[in-house]
Amino acid sequence: MNIGVVFPQTEIGSDPGAIRDYVQAVEELGYSHLIAYDHVLGADITRHPGWSGGYNSDDIFHEPLVLFGYLAAISKRIGLVTAILILGQRQTALVAKQAAEVDILSNGRLRLGVGVGWNNVEYEALGSTFQDRGRRAEEQIDVLRKLWTNPVINYQGQQHTIIDAGINPLPVQSPIPIWMGAGGRLSPIPSPRVLRRIAKIADGWFPQFSPDQDGKRAVQQVQEYAREFGRDPDSIGIEARINYSDGDQEFWVARAVDWRELGATHVSINTMRAGLKGADDHIKAIQQFKDVVNS
Repeated sequence: MNIGVVFPQTEIGSDPGAIRDYVQAVEELGYSHLIAYDHVLGADITRHPGWSGGYNSDDIFHEPLVLFGYLAAISKRIGLVTAILILGQRQTALVAKQAAEVDILSNGRLRLGVGVGWNNVEYEALGSTFQDRGRRAEEQIDVLRKLWTNPVINYQGQQHTIIDAGINPLPVQSPIPIWMGAGGRLSPIPSPRVLRRIAKIADGWFPQFSPDQDGKRAVQQVQEYAREFGRDPDSIGIEARINYSDGDQEFWVARAVDWRELGATHVSINTMRAGLKGADDHIKAIQQFKDVVNS
């Protein structure tokens, strides 16, 4: 099972040197990959009564693909993972171009996790419709893969028209792996529709639930759907997440074991919201986690 970290972007600040120190520590500690969350805009909750989102305008979010361009230059080995890029609020061809560039600059280290998101304020500000974001996802992913694997394409879909055009240069990976988000803070167990979409088109997925009986049933459901679509369930990766703040060292180890037994191919440690301050504290936390899990 590959072990990665969640980039602590709401707490690390904006100093490029601190970001460099943290990322290079991740690589030196032997972590396999780094995950970055995504939000373009945060809502001012004093102007949005009843706001229930997990983040707002007070939270720092580094733009993941621009960030990864920087990380590609200051790292050599770690995988760069969006988890997740909110695909529905972006132009698909532009995402294809930007992702291809990151993949080239990092020599094939990008894994593109995508999802539909929950922030309707953000969708509105970016000129995208919120209500049909799920239905658009399958076509967007199809367009991305075609653009990454062909110099020129013709595509006529419900949302996209591309006539004799393509991106150049193409990415190192053909195509870049696409993983999908599943579930959220308020509803961790995804709906059957979401699980079917994962089983049909995703290279892997990021469950947000615990590895309990409900979680086990969700994993089994994806496996059953995959067989219906003629896919090998073992070809669909699973990336779990462990929160540093959720328990002690024994908890971390037990949770990692539970996920491995459930078939997780990757797990990442999230050190945010644990009372840590700055890059140095987060580096110490990932050092501690690595020591414990590897022991």
